[in-house]
This record gives sequence, C-alpha cells and structure tokens, in this order.
Amino acid sequence: MKLTLGFSPCPNDTFIFDALVNHKIDTGNLSFDVVLDDVETLNKWALQGKLDITKLSYGVVPLVLDNYIVLNSGSALGSGVGPLLISKNAAAAEHIDQQTIAIPGEHTTAHLLFSLAYPNANNRIFLRYDEIENFVLEGKGLGVIIHENRFTYAAKGLHKITDLGDYWEKQTGKPIPLGGIVAKRSLDHKSVLQVDTLIRKSIEFAFENHYRELTGYVKENAQEMSEDIMRKHINLYVNVHSLDIGHDGQMAVAELLNIKQKINNGNLLAINQIFLSSTNRYQT
Repeated sequence: MKLTLGFSPCPNDTFIFDALVNHKIDTGNLSFDVVLDDVETLNKWALQGKLDITKLSYGVVPLVLDNYIVLNSGSALGSGVGPLLISKNAAAAEHIDQQTIAIPGEHTTAHLLFSLAYPNANNRIFLRYDEIENFVLEGKGLGVIIHENRFTYAAKGLHKITDLGDYWEKQTGKPIPLGGIVAKRSLDHKSVLQVDTLIRKSIEFAFENHYRELTGYVKENAQEMSEDIMRKHINLYVNVHSLDIGHDGQMAVAELLNIKQKINNGNLLAINQIFLSSTNRYQT
C-alpha cells in the first residue's frame, strides 16, 4: 500500500523520518509518496484532507478531527521549546496591543499561544516562519518566531519580549504541544498502527545510528543552516515525547485543544477523540 506523507524540511522532521522514507528500516507492505513543505502549508492541506499521513500544528487539530486521528509517535512537544515574541529594539516591548505582529501561520500553535498571552493584540499578519526575522529587522513590527530562528535572532541584534512557551508552562505546568503526526481515519486501523510503529522505529534508528553524524537527508533539506544549528534544532524538538507522547503529553495536548475549543465556543474534546488507540477502533 502506498500512502502520501507530508512533513517539513526542518531538521527535527527530516531526522525523524529519514530512516522511514529512505528505506533504512523495513516498512513491510507500506511505501510512501513524500511531500516536504512548511507546516502552515501542511495545516492548510490537512483542512482539505489532502494527505494520508501528515505533520501539522496542534493548533489546527480541532478543525481536522473529523478526518484525522493523532498518532502517538512523531510529536514535537517538551519544555523550553516554545515560540518567541521578538522585537527590533527593547522599547518595542511596550504597547504590544497597538503594534503589528507577524505570526507564522493562522493555524499554528504559535498563533494560539500568542492569542493566550496577548488576547487584545489584534493587529496580526501571517507570514511564512522564515520571513518573520526580516519583517522585524525592517522595522515593520514585532514577530513570533519558531524553529531555527530561536537560535539566530539574537545574533542579528533582535530582542526577546516573551517566551510564549514559558508563558504556557507557567500557566499550565504542562509541556508545550507544538506539532504532531496525524493519519486519515478512513485508512484501515491496522495500517495506521503500523505507520505509528514505523515512525517510532525510524526515530530509534536515527538516535542509534546517526545522532553524532547528521545524514545527508537532514543536511540537504536544512535551508542553509549550520550544522550546529541543525543539531540544536534536533536536540530541542526530538525527545522522549517524539518516541511516544505518553499520558502526560496527551493531557498537555488535550488542554491546549480545549482552550482553543473554549475560545471558539466549541465542544470539549476527550483523549480518545484525539489520539490513536492500540485497542479500539477510532472514536469520534
């Protein structure tokens, strides 16, 4: 069976999926037609039901749960990994509600976290995540940065206003749910369980065989990052929750999604509505 699979070209995703998509582990009867794109594009495609298996932001999950179930492997979730609100100068930290804020996509978790911290800052624009540093450098407004920009903004003379992940952790006491992997509910349960297991095996293979020396697949998709930045990126976003999100991770995701549901006056969600179960057919 061939499945369409989408994830970002960022080092954490290519590190996770390298062994799976490049035939370094046995995938049995499954093969994958792979598409790499930025996470907000993947979010929009998930809203359209375009791919069988895809990475997406947890912020968009409530909008796609009718069609997708969240897998237990492949998540980006942890402590100290959240988006940062940055400015060109320290004085810009004042009067945030009146300033223009560039955000890396309407459906990203970064947008949801920003909305929680600054509910009255409504002058928002949405850009690709890799365009936001320049937006701020050009004096056009503030920006919410994610991914490798966490490691590059200070060297460009930009200033951190708020660590939105730290804000979340202090408010909830839970790890920050950034993104996860979902599979279409229309796929047969056995195949989805197989994909979930293969993603875990792919991560285990990466840690066991290529952690000290990054593979060509990671490097060639890393958009001119230094190897040091690539490694910091992987260290930050690939962890024990990526192997298996676990109960604590699931509870963190459920809290984030239910905060979004309350904001949108939607119905609250239970764990078994969100995550793949190894024993039961998908529940909605």
